[in-house]
Amino acid sequence: MLKKIVKGIGISIGVLVAIVAAFYTKVYFSTEKIYHKKHEIALQDLNLAPDSALLAEGQRLMFAKGCTDCHGTDFGGKVFIDDPALGFMAGPNITRGKGGLPASFTEREWLLALQHGVHPDGTTLFIMPSYEYTHLSEHDMRAIIAYGIQLPAVDRTMPKSEVRPLGRILTDLDKLPIAVAEKIDHTQTLNNTVTPEITADFGKYIAVSCTGCHKNDMKGGDPVIPGSPQVANITSSGSIGSWTEEQFISTLHTGVTPEGKKLDEKFMPWPMTKSYTAVELKALYTYLRSI
Repeated sequence: MLKKIVKGIGISIGVLVAIVAAFYTKVYFSTEKIYHKKHEIALQDLNLAPDSALLAEGQRLMFAKGCTDCHGTDFGGKVFIDDPALGFMAGPNITRGKGGLPASFTEREWLLALQHGVHPDGTTLFIMPSYEYTHLSEHDMRAIIAYGIQLPAVDRTMPKSEVRPLGRILTDLDKLPIAVAEKIDHTQTLNNTVTPEITADFGKYIAVSCTGCHKNDMKGGDPVIPGSPQVANITSSGSIGSWTEEQFISTLHTGVTPEGKKLDEKFMPWPMTKSYTAVELKALYTYLRSI
C-alpha cells in the first residue's frame, strides 16, 4: 500500500514538473520574441535649437521625471533592481564618458529611446518608462534631449541587464512593463499644445508620471513589483481628498504626509517631485481632487 502511495506521489510530482517545464518553455520563447522584436518607427522632426533657458528646463525635467532613479544622480548609471527571481536591471551610463553613450547616439537615438522605448536597432528597452514620456509636450521633449546630449562625462561601465524567470513570466502575463516598446502607440506624435497653468487639464498632463504605479484612474491597487507595498489611491476618494493644497505640496517636497508618515522613496519617489514647479504641483492637486 505504501509503495502505491509513494508511486502515486512520484507520478504527481513528475506531471507537475512537466507542466511547469512546458509552461516556462512557452514563456521563454514568447518573451524572447518580444525582447528581440524590431519595431519600425518613423520619427517626427524635432528641431532642438537649444538656448540657456531650454537647457535649464531640461536639467530640471531630468530630475522631475525621475531619470536619476535609474541612471544615478550623475547620470553615469545605477543598478536599480537586483532580484534573483525577477531580474538584474542596471540603468546605463547616458553621458559621453567611458562606458557611456557612443558618438553615434545623437538626437535621433535619444528620441527613439524617450518617445518610443527602443534601442537604435529598434528592439525594446527594459523598464524605461517611455510609455509616460511619449505623452510629453514637444517643448519638454526638446528640453530633455538638449540637456541630455551635453551631460558632463562620467566614466562608468555598467553591467548588462538580465530578465530572470519571474520577470519573463510577468512580461508574458503583461503584469510588469519590462518590454516597454510593447506599451506604446508608435504612431502618436508629441503634443505641442500644453500650457503650464493651474488647471485640471495641465494637472492631468503632469499626472502621466504617476500612472506607472497609481494606474490611469489614479486609484492604485496591487503592488507594481512583487514584494512592494499596495499602491495608494490618490484621487479625492483617497487620503488626498482630505489634504489641503499646502499639505499636498509639503508632502511632495518633504516625503512626510500630514499624518506624519515618512514615504519610502523606493516606492514613492518624492525626491523627484521636489523638482516640480509650484504651478505643476497646484495643477496636479487640482486634477487629483477632480477625480
